[in-house]
Amino acid sequence: MVRPLEGKTAVVTGATSGIGFEASVKLAALGAHVVLVGRNRSRGAAALAALKERAGSGTAALLFCDFSSLKQTRGLAADIIKSCRGVQVLVNNAGGVNLARELTEDGIERTFGVNHLAPFLLTTLLLDLLTKSGPARVVTVSSAAHRMGDMPFDNLQFEKNGYGIMRAYSRSKLANVLFSAELARRLSGTTVTANCLHPGAVATNIWSHAPWYTQPVLSLAKLFMDSAEKGGSRIAYLAASPEVEGQSGGYYEKNHKVFPSSLAQDGELARRLWEVSAALVQNRTPV
Repeated sequence: MVRPLEGKTAVVTGATSGIGFEASVKLAALGAHVVLVGRNRSRGAAALAALKERAGSGTAALLFCDFSSLKQTRGLAADIIKSCRGVQVLVNNAGGVNLARELTEDGIERTFGVNHLAPFLLTTLLLDLLTKSGPARVVTVSSAAHRMGDMPFDNLQFEKNGYGIMRAYSRSKLANVLFSAELARRLSGTTVTANCLHPGAVATNIWSHAPWYTQPVLSLAKLFMDSAEKGGSRIAYLAASPEVEGQSGGYYEKNHKVFPSSLAQDGELARRLWEVSAALVQNRTPV
């Protein structure tokens, strides 16, 4: 069996369940030493054991982080730098949704903080390691929901009004695509690539916090959704396939590069979001 990731390290966030776990299994089967990142210790231990059993890999590790905390995100980056001689794959997969507007300990709107600011911070903190480890790939999990997203910098975290579960989610997913595009631009000329994807409409637990009245519809919809395994395989494709080697700045659906929304193709918007994001995470202290 060809193991193209033999001797390489892949870090996967949100890796203890759903598509993150399935992607981790596939990357391990390809020979990678996989660092699973999760929040819950018992769930993490179970995922680590299951990965080794399914992938036949004894080279896996487990780290913990609550991505609603910038302090913990910085701690995770420090742990990775300390424990990994190199990182050739970084998969930004962790994310969530929230029924009502909530603030993190840093005073950040939770959906925006977890889905965008945390992977932004983690990736930028690991850039030196990724560059030294190159060729390396950064894969960020977005969503087709980004097509419904907007990016009003005067109300970025719904400070003024307008919060809704889908509005917040789609905005954060648009931020993922813009971040990936700007990251690719900044990494031009290096051996590190950055791409993002919609993993498909996958039957996972991410929408467990959706309004109660939507749950019957969601339960029915899950019958027609892709499996977590299929979603995970699409992440692994961008992380490991020779077909996308050297390609950067793309947005993918079903393993094909497609055009994202018009807003997601706005280079000036991407640059401004990067600057705003950097300011939001810089020296941020818990409120």
